[in-house]
Amino acid sequence: MNNISSFAYCFHQGIKNIGRNKLFSIASVATMTACLFLFGVMYFLLVNVRFMLLEAETNVGITAFFDEGVTQEQINELKTKIESYDEVKSVTYKSAEDTWEEYKESHLTEELASTFGDDNPLEDSASFTIFFKSVDSQQEMAQKIAELKGIRKVNDTEDLVKTLTRMNHILSIGSIAIIGLLLCIATFLISTTVTMGVSVRRKEISIMHLIGATDIFVRAPFLVEGVVIGLLGACIPLSILYALYYKIIELIASKFSSLFNTLNFVKTSQVFGVLAPVSICIGVGIGFLGSYFTLNKQLRKIRQM
Repeated sequence: MNNISSFAYCFHQGIKNIGRNKLFSIASVATMTACLFLFGVMYFLLVNVRFMLLEAETNVGITAFFDEGVTQEQINELKTKIESYDEVKSVTYKSAEDTWEEYKESHLTEELASTFGDDNPLEDSASFTIFFKSVDSQQEMAQKIAELKGIRKVNDTEDLVKTLTRMNHILSIGSIAIIGLLLCIATFLISTTVTMGVSVRRKEISIMHLIGATDIFVRAPFLVEGVVIGLLGACIPLSILYALYYKIIELIASKFSSLFNTLNFVKTSQVFGVLAPVSICIGVGIGFLGSYFTLNKQLRKIRQM
């Protein structure tokens, strides 16, 4: 028997095995689908929350206030100096007048604001808002900027950055734990399906060994069975997830435009550029490995009979 006919036979027998054990095959595909669907949902949440946290981190800056009596020329020199640091992303200057105008709009009524006349009670509140390329350098840079001549005080956001980083860490650990549990359940069910397939064909396998069939020839149909179950269990949830993710983003964009303007989601192509190959590898890998190790165990039992 040549290689092509052997492959065709093994593939045909693998598909046939799925039909012989319909109940367990359907249960395995359904469990794999559920596991990888939840894996996809967790990945959606994880990748988007981490993306939003990263954006939040990079948009969290420090505020630097100037010494009393500092001149505009000195302020310009300080801005140039701070912008020259490699870690700095941007520096925004806010004058005392702008600060006072913002304060009046947000905290005072027009009548109360008029009582101040031309006086500015926040005349020493001119400041820089400084953003960094990475939050990891924020604390060190805040201390460095605070030591510059002409800087009176620096307000950093160390606690906020720590909170965002902690949330990211907790989310990652929780996701990994849940996904690991689901994949273990899927592996167990595929293993059960292969065990049933070997049991049904136990006599046939014994005869095949007696007439000189190689281990590879005996194993191949069951490995095909496991791989097909894993592949189906990966492709079904990916199709559902693609439509779901696209619709959710479309819904938010059309129905909740004000919210969508403040939240950025990872593009569908970027998400599935990672999720699709990973899900297929997980599905096929679990199907193959679950079949392989279960088959080894069952074939040892048959030889001992």
